[in-house]
Order: sequence, then C-alpha cells, then structure tokens
Amino acid sequence: MNICVIGLGSMGKRRIRLLQKLDCRFVIIGIDSNAERARAVADEYGIDCYSAFSDVHEKFDCVFVCTSPQAHSLIIKKCLEKNLNVFTEINLISDLYDENIRLAKKKGKVLFLSSTPLYKEEMQIIDKKIKQNGKTCAYQYHVGQYLPDWHPWDKLNEFFVSNRNTNGCREFLAIELPWIQETFGKIKAVHVIKTNLTDLDLEFPDTYFIQIEHEKGNIGNLTIDVVSRQAVRRMEIFNEDLYIRWDGTPDSLYEKDIPSGELKQISAGRYIHENGYNASINEYAYMKEIEAFLEAIKGTEPLYSFEKDKETLKIIDEIERNTCDEQK
Repeated sequence: MNICVIGLGSMGKRRIRLLQKLDCRFVIIGIDSNAERARAVADEYGIDCYSAFSDVHEKFDCVFVCTSPQAHSLIIKKCLEKNLNVFTEINLISDLYDENIRLAKKKGKVLFLSSTPLYKEEMQIIDKKIKQNGKTCAYQYHVGQYLPDWHPWDKLNEFFVSNRNTNGCREFLAIELPWIQETFGKIKAVHVIKTNLTDLDLEFPDTYFIQIEHEKGNIGNLTIDVVSRQAVRRMEIFNEDLYIRWDGTPDSLYEKDIPSGELKQISAGRYIHENGYNASINEYAYMKEIEAFLEAIKGTEPLYSFEKDKETLKIIDEIERNTCDEQK
C-alpha cells in the first residue's frame, strides 16, 4: 500500500513511525511546506518527502492529514477529489464538513476522523464496566497541562493551540468528549465556569469547570485547563456499587472490590511510549486507530465519524459560550 502523510510535525511523524511498525512493506511519502522539516523527516525515517502536493508524482492509496487543524478542510477536499481515502487528525472546527461528507460518499471513499481515546483499552474497560453496572453514576475528570509544555520546541504563538479557534482547551474537549459520550450517554446540558489563571497572552480562557448532565442520568464534573504544570489526566467514577480510578496510563486503572474493600488493579493492555511525551500518551492506541482506518477501507464501520464530530463541536461551541451567570 502507498500512503501519503501530509504535515510532518509531531503527529505526522508519529503516524509514519507507527505505519512502519505495522508493515514494513508500506511505501510512505511525506509532504510538508517547511522544506527543512521535510528533509529532516526524510533522513530520519528513510522516506521520500516533498514540499508540496504538486511535487508528488507517485500514486498512493490513502492519505493521513496531520497538519494544523485550520488547514484540514481544504486538504481533505483536495484528497477526496483525487479519489483518496482520508485519515485526518482532529479538526476542532467544522469548515466544509457537510461538503466533504457528501464528497466522500459520492466518491465512495473513507473519511476517517481520529478519536484516539475510543481505541484505548482503559476507556473500553471503563465503558464495559459502567454498562454492566447498569446504574446511574457520577464522575470527576481532570485533564490539563501547561500550554507552553505541549511542544517546548515550538514557539507558542506559532502553534495552533494558541489560536482562539483551535485553542488547547478546545483540543482537550475534542479529544475527551467523544469517549465520554459513548460511555456516559449523550450530553443533555452543561453548566460552565471559565477563567484565566496564567499570565500567558491568550485570547481564550485557560481553565474550564464544566458540570455535565447526560441523557442517561449520569452526571460529571469535567475540569479542562492549559495551566497545570504537572500534566494530568485523572478520573474517578462512582455510585453505591462501583468505584473506578484512573490516572491516565494503562497501569493506573483501579477498581474497588466492594466485599474486600481493596482497590484492585485492572490490566489494561499494551503500552508503547515515545520519549519526550507525557506518560498518558500511549502510542498503542494510535496504532489501533490506524489499523481501524485500514479496516474501514475494507468496509468496516469506524467508531467515530464526521457526522458525530459535527455534534461534538456544537457542544464545545456551547461550552465556550456558556457561563453560569448567563444561565441565571
């Protein structure tokens, strides 16, 4: 299979690295408008890289769109017009969603949207246990990391997470809300307190406290921030018959055994970690997601879609607009 990866930053390099692990026979081509970056990736991974789509003369079967989100919509459209199956990282904005959905259907091509937590074994275990329990539950979930620590090698004002429309809090929400809704039910209502706790020059709140009501009756407190100097992904789920705790890694999932009163660790699958990233970044889930895309090309239904993400982005828009004071 011939595969093109567009955007050779951290996510593009991750996809290349994992594709090479999946099948050494894949022929991978890289594209990045930054010629220096393209050369560096070509040297590091032993692949052909180009500075523009028009420079590529090889034919390929599918494309991974790993650029900044602002550029996704037009790149996706161009790739679909070229009859390519498309895998895209999270978009954060819904530009051309309806048009690209229609175009993919017209061309008979896969339009696959990343939602990595859905492929994490921890999330799948939590989902199964919540549904087996069958009772309404509550959860507390904190996801945060100081924004300049995300990519210390990049200038913050040149990194898309500092842009108001694609900001870091919005990215956290776009990552977490799909699996949260899959497990606890569609979101019925949100109540939001938001503020700024850092001295960073940001055009958006850096901290959100979000109370969530789900259609199934479950409730949650979700804290999202780009402030915490300790990168954190910490969750507690509880009702009278259930207590689950998770600290973001496969080895940190625990469930209380009610009869014995002991917290017991739950085995949560493989863990592949790349140096330089937070411990909660398990590359095995990213690999499973790539496998799901390749299966979708063969006809398997993906776990997530542009149609679902369109609704997720509407909720995020509401969270960004919403404050408790506005609801009084």
